[in-house]
Amino acid sequence: MGLQVGRRRTLVLVAIGLLVTLAIAAPIGVRAMSAAEPVVTGIDDGATVNTDALRALSVRAPEGKDISQVQLLLDGAPVQTRRDGDRLLLADPALPDGAHTLTALVPEKMMPDREVTMAFTVDGTAPTLSVDPAAVTDLRKPFTLQGKATGATVLTADDQAVPLDGDGAFSLKLPHAPGKVQLAARDDAGNSVKQEFMVPVRHPGMRGVHMTAIAWSSPALRDPVLQMARDKRIDTIQLDIKDESGEVGYQSQVPLAKEIGSTRGHYDAKAVIDQLHAEGIRVVGRLVAFRDPILAKASWTSGKNDRVIQTRDGRPWSGSYGEYAFTNFANPDVISYNIGLATEAAELGFDDILFDYIRRPEGDLAQMKIPGLQVTPEQAITNFLAKSREEVRERGAFLGASVFGIAATRPGPVAQDIPTMAPHVDYISPMVYPSHWGPGEYGVPQPESQPYDIVVRSLADFAAKVEGSDTQIIPWLQAFNLRKAYGPAEVQAQIKASQENGMQSFLLWNAGCRYDNAGLEPKP
Repeated sequence: MGLQVGRRRTLVLVAIGLLVTLAIAAPIGVRAMSAAEPVVTGIDDGATVNTDALRALSVRAPEGKDISQVQLLLDGAPVQTRRDGDRLLLADPALPDGAHTLTALVPEKMMPDREVTMAFTVDGTAPTLSVDPAAVTDLRKPFTLQGKATGATVLTADDQAVPLDGDGAFSLKLPHAPGKVQLAARDDAGNSVKQEFMVPVRHPGMRGVHMTAIAWSSPALRDPVLQMARDKRIDTIQLDIKDESGEVGYQSQVPLAKEIGSTRGHYDAKAVIDQLHAEGIRVVGRLVAFRDPILAKASWTSGKNDRVIQTRDGRPWSGSYGEYAFTNFANPDVISYNIGLATEAAELGFDDILFDYIRRPEGDLAQMKIPGLQVTPEQAITNFLAKSREEVRERGAFLGASVFGIAATRPGPVAQDIPTMAPHVDYISPMVYPSHWGPGEYGVPQPESQPYDIVVRSLADFAAKVEGSDTQIIPWLQAFNLRKAYGPAEVQAQIKASQENGMQSFLLWNAGCRYDNAGLEPKP
């Protein structure tokens, strides 16, 4: 009996003890649960962020509290907020760069305030990009893009990751120089910058002569020119791809060339280029663009009249060039045909593609019908050059455009606007032949008898037209007789005039492809 009484007392005491414990512990448990802190989301404690990230920073009230009871302190001082539903946001997230603290608190009367404090660093400065501006002079050699992405931790070039060293320097090796590279840099804070970098390209220069496809097939004309190159009197041979007759000098594989029968077998393009390159001679391919009787006639007779520039009453425009003369520079087929020949030639190894007749025909524009033309003729020509260079550059060749000597002062009659064209070609080759100027041009009484005077003044005008661009002027100079015999003195006068305008390069024109009268001295 006594033992049972003792057990009951013990159980009672244990029960009382448990009740006392629960009575004491219950307020403590309730206080811990109700004392939850405000919830800060959007950034992590210790993070480095930019303004965009701060816009995502939000604060919610702890359980059991209303958002109106929450206060925010920035660096220890109240900060203006705005309410978004049950969240508080910074009214102005554009904080100054540097270290900051944010405290979110709910004041309490009888207990300590409920608060949470986090530290973060604001970095609103985007990385900066700089690229080595050294110009490329050989588009087919491997190219290394070097530069610095200061402040960046991630860099891409055309969406491909580029490694960075400790100070942001980078070096990206490419198989050849692209026309442009899209760079994008980002730092740890999320700041980013994008920059389209145009790869600087500078033509290496040349001293060259014109050769037709037929002339190249003649040893009597070809061998003297080869000897000039071997004697270092010239370093470049300009060889026709497509000439004024519309003939393509080699067996082109461009589908339209084969369809209209414009290809010829005057030379084997790949074999000739390989031979000349082996001797250190550059090869420029002259491509007569829009004067193309073969394409014009084939198009007209097959009912594709829109490929041909026409009179207002719907006949093929002839001017002084014959019944089928000028193809339509606004027609997609004509554009595609010429660009197709240009890219094929670049792939075969031509160092340059030099467009000729890159213009409209002379005459009253109001009397011409140009199907599909949506812009001015000048802009259409420029658009063609821009599209061509992108394709030609991709295949490792430079792009040039031959223009009339009058284009510097009178672009309208031939649709050759030099300042507009310049950004889209590597060089412009004005035909400043003294025999082609009228008396009094540039204040020169008799241009044909004054080769130095007319060339030095006209080229100065062209130089001014391309000032501020990377485009060079490489003039066509006269090495033929017209009303006056042209020998070494006249050719040298033109070369001197070019050099005095800072132009060390030139191309000599003789339709007969004979240059024994040029008087060129060997270049060391």
